[in-house]
Amino acid sequence: MRLLLAEDEKDLSRALTAILERSNYSVDTVYDGEEALAYLCSNNYDGAILDIMMPKLDGLSVLKEIRKQKNPIPVLFLTARSEIDDKVEGLDAGANDYLTKPFAAKELLARIRAMTRENTDAVNSSLHMGNLTLDLAAFTLSSPSGSFRLANKEFQILEMMMGNPGQLIPSERFLERIWGYDSEVEVNVVWVYISYLRKKLTALGATVQIKAVRNAGYFLEELI
Repeated sequence: MRLLLAEDEKDLSRALTAILERSNYSVDTVYDGEEALAYLCSNNYDGAILDIMMPKLDGLSVLKEIRKQKNPIPVLFLTARSEIDDKVEGLDAGANDYLTKPFAAKELLARIRAMTRENTDAVNSSLHMGNLTLDLAAFTLSSPSGSFRLANKEFQILEMMMGNPGQLIPSERFLERIWGYDSEVEVNVVWVYISYLRKKLTALGATVQIKAVRNAGYFLEELI
């Protein structure tokens, strides 16, 4: 799951990014409202975390603009403000939730799970294909032969493929979705993680395999 984090306090932004990535989220970070709006207009995120008080454009203005564009992305506001009127204004503008600084990491993660629940079909949902089950809450891949807890990038790649069974996903799409638009990683890094996943599928005796189409991408196929 890919999130946009817009927070102008860079120390806090780095800390939040570390927390989110440890929880298997993929995160793009920006530090002002104009940049946040530009990123959100790409419609490439499952959720957004916006600070209200940001340079260039405040979080409320960003939210009002994306809602004007009919963008339904779930939005969580982070703010030092705690007055009821401010919370009401944010929720009325279309925010899904509101978290006042300081806050506990566990509460932040719970709020994110709650606001994205509709998109993920419930927190404890799983994806199934062949004899494989991908647990979206525990980040585990299992078969009757055993299970693995997947690393962040492995999990996100397999989630994309199991969520779109049989559909060819270009390598560039993996890069955009998981590593981000601004990433300087080479496209062959996708092949490296695909290789890791193939080894795990073999170890699990999977009835599913990752197929490659040269210079195009990858897809999942059930073995007959």
